[in-house]
Amino acid sequence: MRRLIILAFIGLVAQLVDGSLGMAYGVTSTSLLLMFGIAPAVASASVHMAEVVTTAASGVSHIRFGNVDKQVVYRLIIPGSIGAFLGACFLGSIPGDIVKPYVSIFLLLLGIHVIYRFLFKFKQTTTYDEKKLGRKHFVPLGFIAGFFDATGGGGWGPIATPVLLTSNRMEPRKVIGSVDTSEFAIAVSSTLGFLLTLGWTQINLQWVLALMIGGIIAAPIAAWLVRIIPTNLLGTLVGGIIIITNSRTILGLLDVSNTVSLVTHILLFASWIVAVVAVVIKIRKSNVSTQQAIE
Repeated sequence: MRRLIILAFIGLVAQLVDGSLGMAYGVTSTSLLLMFGIAPAVASASVHMAEVVTTAASGVSHIRFGNVDKQVVYRLIIPGSIGAFLGACFLGSIPGDIVKPYVSIFLLLLGIHVIYRFLFKFKQTTTYDEKKLGRKHFVPLGFIAGFFDATGGGGWGPIATPVLLTSNRMEPRKVIGSVDTSEFAIAVSSTLGFLLTLGWTQINLQWVLALMIGGIIAAPIAAWLVRIIPTNLLGTLVGGIIIITNSRTILGLLDVSNTVSLVTHILLFASWIVAVVAVVIKIRKSNVSTQQAIE
């Protein structure tokens, strides 16, 4: 029961972040499930099965708040679904002990990617390029994001959202809402792939249900929060959580001493705090500049 409560809380926090940032439900949930010692394929399968419900709830919430560009959703779901299905079949056919280090490293790199994007590359703006992205952009983006989402337990949002945000073709809230809404198709495709390779017996439905409940509660709240929380601040916070969580898994696999592990975590945590402070300062400077321009 204690574990189920923890999983429900993980699902709530992960969906709260995912729905307001357009990423991190899968990455956050899978990272924490790996800490429990769950095999990568089973962890990813459980998360994606839960996401079938949580992404549907999140998509409905974003549509109601007007955060969705339907054309972007339509162009992402087909290549994304194909990539997710193939990624799930690939991961499900590999022994968990072999792939676990690589999944953790991939998630760690995603965390670094998220922080880098939102700390250095993200720019808040009110003007956008009217030229829409074409299929030649969405097909490779959807396929790659879908494949890595299934194999890493998360990656749809961390890959698709920053790419669309930095293109400066859409409002951040519509990028986040569109990526979140299209993730429903990716979750369904991944789940089908995992069920074909793993079967029902490998998946703990109680864990899936706990993750679902937490995500459903958070979905409408997150769709509202996306309008008020600075995107780059939330992105930096999430990136730090992903890095610290997966560094613990990797250090455990390397069997390093407690001293080395402690020093590494202290340095990572300190770096994370510095990054958060830098983003806060950047936001304040931007607000001051905006206020001066108005005056």
